[in-house]
Amino acid sequence: FDNMAFGLKIRKEPKIEIQRKVEEAAKMLDLTQYLDRKPKALSGGQRQRVAVGRAIVRSPKVFLFDEPLSNLDAKLRVTMRGEISSLHHRLQATMIYVTHDQVEAMTMGTKIVVMSEKRIQQIGEPLYLYNHPINKFVAGFIGTPPMNFFKLKIEEKDGKVVANEGSFTLIPTEDQQKHLKAYVGKEVTFGVRPEDLHYQASPAAENNMQVKVTNKEPLGAETHVFVQVKDANIVAKVAPEVVVQLGDTINFTPDMARAKFFDLETEINICEPEIEKKW
Repeated sequence: FDNMAFGLKIRKEPKIEIQRKVEEAAKMLDLTQYLDRKPKALSGGQRQRVAVGRAIVRSPKVFLFDEPLSNLDAKLRVTMRGEISSLHHRLQATMIYVTHDQVEAMTMGTKIVVMSEKRIQQIGEPLYLYNHPINKFVAGFIGTPPMNFFKLKIEEKDGKVVANEGSFTLIPTEDQQKHLKAYVGKEVTFGVRPEDLHYQASPAAENNMQVKVTNKEPLGAETHVFVQVKDANIVAKVAPEVVVQLGDTINFTPDMARAKFFDLETEINICEPEIEKKW
């Protein structure tokens, strides 16, 4: 209690107001039963919640959260994400939230700044970054499970630009073909999200990927199926009623309209050059 109340005592706020604010924050953070304990009697996660509470009671104009949920268990992290989001809505205060957990970034952020190697990679609303990543790093960071990547060779066949994996060939959309024309004869990185790989009971006439199952993870509402493509182990989300066994050869078709192509060296998104202008 004294730790959370410290800032308010320095301000010389009335005791009854300090009591109200601390108790309200403690209830929000599930700390009510620990208010009379000393720091050494708290776990690391509980101490972290006390630190959050110490900030909350002061009602600041700007919060800086530096991975505040990293020491909490999974269930409490989910609860706290909701509580901090509610707090943000209630206080209408600016919150700068640093995290390595892209789920926290996606669910809590109104605007995300993706950084790597001390440099800003892309800035935007969560869903914009999810749908329009500027480069391979952003594409791989946003999304759970992350985007799948493997190499394809761009070729020209019957007047069309196609992407050849070796064992299968994919036909990009007309718009993608315009941008990929400059890459004919070169390799590029192909990116497709697990939810954009559609299971086919029998081989499709076009854009069929025939692959071997290496692992599966039944999650109830969906199943994650891992398959081998060249040297890459990729994952697809399938409906729970789809029955596959390890070692099975199965078929997928990628949603080409949602798939991405990245330059092998620069790793930029080849087919969406207008992204940078939308910053």
